[in-house]
Amino acid sequence: MPLLDSYGGAVHPSPPFDAPAARRLREALGMLPGHVAYGLGAQYGLRVATETVIAWERGTAVPSEYELTALAGVLWCSPGELLTGARTLREHRMAKGLDPAEFARLLGLTGDAYRRMEESGRWRGNDRQSALLNKVLGLTAAGFVTVSGRDEELTGLLRDAVTTRWQARVRPVAKLVPLERGAVQDVLEQLHADYQALMVPTLSWNGTGTGAERAGTTGEAGRDFLSGVLERFWRTAGVHGPHV
Repeated sequence: MPLLDSYGGAVHPSPPFDAPAARRLREALGMLPGHVAYGLGAQYGLRVATETVIAWERGTAVPSEYELTALAGVLWCSPGELLTGARTLREHRMAKGLDPAEFARLLGLTGDAYRRMEESGRWRGNDRQSALLNKVLGLTAAGFVTVSGRDEELTGLLRDAVTTRWQARVRPVAKLVPLERGAVQDVLEQLHADYQALMVPTLSWNGTGTGAERAGTTGEAGRDFLSGVLERFWRTAGVHGPHV
């Protein structure tokens, strides 16, 4: 169950608000913070103090979802221009300036079904709905996995694949990512080989360096590999960035 505020509404984490962008857009229009506060009230019925607008621009406070949409209207920009790095379903929807019901219709979902997905942070649409999600948001395979809320699960499988038997992880990884099974197999095999080669302690060409130093270097390199294994997976698969 999601947390509820005092009015019975779901409580969500604050959106990734881009404070410098808000100030830059305001200044480009020749407006002062007070003008923005006035516009929010006159155009959207919001009682927002000038000090609140200043706090948004300084990054010491963030607007709510409705305040963000209204702010975009006052600044003559899209909500997406006021967000940094949308990752979740909710953040992407907000960046498009859509309410849940509108977004659900675009994806062929009922409003209730979509809201449950947004609140849980897990995409559970069928193949057709997933294709619509990719089309509406312009997602790559990497972006789809992130928006689906499956980055952590995929990372765990990839770490297992490179440290143990990669063959046993082909099927579960292929179920998570929108890539051909053969492509997944090739990438996992390559990552496994790269990691195992990194973990084999070898002497440098001139034979210098103690065993302890080599082991320490190898261990650090292995930890770095595992911490960035998700990015390595997409890079090896030829997928660059979350959007096409």
